Amino acid sequence: MQINNICSKMVKPILVVGGAIPIILAIIIVIPLVTTPEIASTAIDPLDKSEIEFTTHHLRNISPGITDRITADQTEIIVIKNDGTVFYSITKDGKVSPQKTIKIDNSQRMKLVAMIKETGFLSIPFESFSIKEGIDSYQKFGLKITLNENTNQLYWPEQDATDQMIPPIITMVQEELEAIMQSIRE
Repeated sequence: MQINNICSKMVKPILVVGGAIPIILAIIIVIPLVTTPEIASTAIDPLDKSEIEFTTHHLRNISPGITDRITADQTEIIVIKNDGTVFYSITKDGKVSPQKTIKIDNSQRMKLVAMIKETGFLSIPFESFSIKEGIDSYQKFGLKITLNENTNQLYWPEQDATDQMIPPIITMVQEELEAIMQSIRE
């Protein structure tokens, strides 16, 4: 009886330590990515050919009865070409506004490309994020990246619309692209 008592007292600390090790390693890896605003110079290659397409959908769930239907109240798209040209279009309530074109600094474009390369964004597998029950409206984002003829597409909802965690890598790139979108709107 005492042996069982001693064994059960030893198992709990071992399980706690064993479970804490992966969490500590994850924190050690993520903290430098989040706290360091600089992008490693090794990730920046002026010869990279890139195209970035970022889409924001403002979605609303329409429930006419038996089936649910999701409709987009507004869709915004920016396409950043390799030369820094940005094309912006918006569709609101089914009406397409005229396309706007601006040019971003090469340094800003290179920063985005470096973020994508350095964080391994192109190797993130497509993951489907489920939407919480009872959510009537939310934003959904899409990102299509072509880097030196390698393409990856990702789709994710805003964090409040899902119980799953959106990886910080995706959020960092999203914030940079939303800042570009905001500058076009103004």
